[in-house]
Amino acid sequence: MTSDTLDFERFRLAASTATLADEPAARDHADLVEFRMDLAEDPLDQLADYDGDLPLLCTNRPTWEGGEADDDGRLDALEAASEHDAVAAIDVEIAAIEDGAQPTLDYAHEHDAAVVASVHDFEGTPESERLARLLARAAAAGDVGKLAVTAETREETLRLLSITHAMTREGATVATMAMGEVGAHTRAVAPGYGSKIGYAPVDPSDATAPGQYDLETLAELVESLSGE
Repeated sequence: MTSDTLDFERFRLAASTATLADEPAARDHADLVEFRMDLAEDPLDQLADYDGDLPLLCTNRPTWEGGEADDDGRLDALEAASEHDAVAAIDVEIAAIEDGAQPTLDYAHEHDAAVVASVHDFEGTPESERLARLLARAAAAGDVGKLAVTAETREETLRLLSITHAMTREGATVATMAMGEVGAHTRAVAPGYGSKIGYAPVDPSDATAPGQYDLETLAELVESLSGE
């Protein structure tokens, strides 16, 4: 398997894990595995040993955006990950990109890996104008623009879905979700509004963000609600 076997022209479901040994359990429901390098033991060794069927999206989330990776060597590790044939994409935060991480994106593209440019708001959901700006920045920076917010009201989830729909109609490739219990349903319905990536743990006890469904449940919901 090579990394050019995956694109984001349609919805893709990612099974999030810090252990690539989980990959066989994800095959029935996932299109790819999000490998959380920042949560993993010996992530580069795991990549070197990986012989699974599913392509990988490698994330090395820094502490300043909800992960556990220190900045020292973090982007270098993502570049090393992109060299592996199984790695179809890497995730880089738009704050890092705008602070000088463009060479990492270029390196990934040179090795046929796509870039998910991401931004997370763990405090709330911005107003519509700021939501649109954030998602537009992410979509312009990467091959997929990912925006995850925290919803406290149904109105906020509607705001996110509306922006997702509008950006998709304009031709942007985006992935959106609202974290938290109020926003949990957006993970199932956002694909119907154009979101191209969903995330779920194989085991619900291993959730990497609040409000995540387990993998099998999300796969069934997306299929029934959006026809994917």
